[in-house]
Amino acid sequence: MIRAGVVGASGFAGGELIRLITQHPGLELTFLGGSSSAGRRPSELHPGLRDNRGLTVQPVTEDVADRVDVLFLATPAPVSAELSSLFADRVPAIVDLSGAFRIRTPELHDRWYPKVERRSDLADRFVYGVPELIGDRLKDAALISLPGCYATAITLGLAPLTLGLGLRLKTVVVDGKSGSSGGGVQLRTSDLHPFRAGAIAPYSPAGHRHAAEVGDFLERSRPGTIGSLSMSAYGVPNVRGLLTSSYVFTDEEVDRRELNRAYLRFYKGHPFVRVRRHDETLIPVPDPQAVLGSNYADVTVLLDEEGGRIVVLAALDNLVKGAAGQAVQVTNLRFGLPEETGLTQQPVMPA
Repeated sequence: MIRAGVVGASGFAGGELIRLITQHPGLELTFLGGSSSAGRRPSELHPGLRDNRGLTVQPVTEDVADRVDVLFLATPAPVSAELSSLFADRVPAIVDLSGAFRIRTPELHDRWYPKVERRSDLADRFVYGVPELIGDRLKDAALISLPGCYATAITLGLAPLTLGLGLRLKTVVVDGKSGSSGGGVQLRTSDLHPFRAGAIAPYSPAGHRHAAEVGDFLERSRPGTIGSLSMSAYGVPNVRGLLTSSYVFTDEEVDRRELNRAYLRFYKGHPFVRVRRHDETLIPVPDPQAVLGSNYADVTVLLDEEGGRIVVLAALDNLVKGAAGQAVQVTNLRFGLPEETGLTQQPVMPA
């Protein structure tokens, strides 16, 4: 069994990690870490959980390294940077769910994460990216940085165009909509029910750091791929789930049928990415409600000939494929397990 520890056990992503790890046939939950929730059982923090495994949340000390094979950091970025420095080279694998090491370029990191000081040598060592695109780099990786939830959806949507067809995307404009769980458990006035219910809140209308990490990753993967990538983000009344709509402009000729074939070809053999026609079900898809509770991402590509653009839609559960589920997925690949181990739950709908 692979011994797993979760730091940040009281948060939404931490709760999802506990849920998935305790159902995983190859993982054993051996440590729960936190500060303000120290001494509490998982079932106290997450009402849906009842299997405490005899564990309570404990302060994070150096001896944790002797108790785990993989350490999941579901912590704020400054905390992740500090803990990664403490445990690097002391545990076989660290999987960081925060933004501490997502952006490799120092200047870009400082712009979007000005309060996150990190060791430059660690930043160069962290493997970043969605597992469908970097699976071969995860084997024996000691340090893994998960993409953000929006970034996962955007990258899965754009990769067949850039890394598959080799198109140069002149301009990409992303519209992102996410449920309230994306903001975590912090108490903010704007998240109170009287303000959030029924609202479409433009909380980041002129740029988002997840778009910055996508641009950084794609540029490093294939230089010159994207001219510009910008994003507006909105909060919607859903609790879980997000949808990204990427509007892509290119000077290269594209064919509607070839686009669809390219996406199907690119994700062949990747069980968690479902390439879909938007009109194939009772409701138009991708729709976040069709993936809730699962590690699936639904992706659709359409050609808007009159508008001169490619429209790419991607939907996922921000707490599963956008966080905890993807963390388990990379852990499976890291330790040589089948990619889908412990992650075969079907979506819950309606939810």
